[in-house]
Amino acid sequence: MKADFLIKVPEGLYCSYGDFYIDPLIPVAKAVISHAHGDHARPGNQDVYCTPQTQKIMQLRLKKNAAKYFNLINYHQQFQLGEVKLSFLPAGHILGSAMIKMEFEGVIYLFTGDYKLQPDETCEAIEFCKADVLITETTFANPLTQHPNPDEEIKKLNDIESNILLGVYGLGKAQRLTNLIHRYCPQKQISLHYSIHPVHQLYQSEGIDLGNFQHYQRKAFKENSKNQIYLVPPLTFESYSKATGVVKIFASGWENLQRGNDETLFISDHVDWNDILQTIKEVEPKEVWTIHGDGSSLKTYFSNSLKVKIL
Repeated sequence: MKADFLIKVPEGLYCSYGDFYIDPLIPVAKAVISHAHGDHARPGNQDVYCTPQTQKIMQLRLKKNAAKYFNLINYHQQFQLGEVKLSFLPAGHILGSAMIKMEFEGVIYLFTGDYKLQPDETCEAIEFCKADVLITETTFANPLTQHPNPDEEIKKLNDIESNILLGVYGLGKAQRLTNLIHRYCPQKQISLHYSIHPVHQLYQSEGIDLGNFQHYQRKAFKENSKNQIYLVPPLTFESYSKATGVVKIFASGWENLQRGNDETLFISDHVDWNDILQTIKEVEPKEVWTIHGDGSSLKTYFSNSLKVKIL
C-alpha cells in the first residue's frame, strides 16, 4: 500500500499517480466525481469523470458551469488515468452515485464516497468488492448512531392526519421519501416545492417509479387540512418555523435536526455504525482510511485488529 496514494491538498483529495482529484473542493483539470450532491460535485472543473446519471443531475443543477467536458463511465467499466486503473461500483446513496475502485501496483483502493446499505428503490443498490484499502466516509461513525428501518419509520406518518410540512434534501432524499410515502402511506397526497420538482422529473426520465406527486398549490393546501404532505428544502423549512396548522417534520439521520419539530423522522442516506462495520466485513481490507466525519471511534474499535488512518 502507498501511504500517499490519496493525499489531502487545498483542492481536495489528490492522487498523484493518476494526476486526478476525487470530488475536488475547487475547480481542477481532472476530477473524478462520486455523485452529484453539491458538496461533492462542484462547478468549473475541466475534465469530469462520472456516471451518466451524475452528469445529467450536474447539468440540471449547475447548467453551463457543470464541467467543460464530461467523460461518462458506466458501472464496472474500466478506465485509465496515469498509472491508475479505475472503475465505478454502485454506492446506493442517490441515483448515479458511485464508489471508486482504484488499482495501482497490484493494490486495490476502494473509495466509498457517500453510501448506504439500506434498500432504496430510487437508486442502484450498493455493490461491494474486495479491497486492500477501504477509504470510507464516517458521517455517522459512532457506536451510538443506529438508524431505524426506513420502511417502518415512514409509517409513522400514517398516525398524523393533519397536513405535514416535510423538510428534505432536494436531491436523493426527496425522491426516496416520495417513493416510500407512495408505498406505505398511499392516502397521503404529495406536493413538491418548485426547486424539487425538476429532480423528480429527471428521476422519472431514468425509469424510477416515484408514485404520485404534484406542484405545491398554497390555496389547495390551506383549504384541505388533512393528509397532504408538502416536501420542502431545508431553507424553506426553516422559514416556516412559525407556520400554524401543519405538523413540522425533518427527515434526517441527524438528531440535532429533529429538535424543535413536531415529530421525528430518522431516515438517512448514509451508513450508520453497524453498516460501516458490515462494509468492512464485506470488503475485508488490510487498512481503513477515513474521511468526511470523525474516524476516531473506528480507530479505537479496531485498535488491536486493523489499521485505521484518519485522512
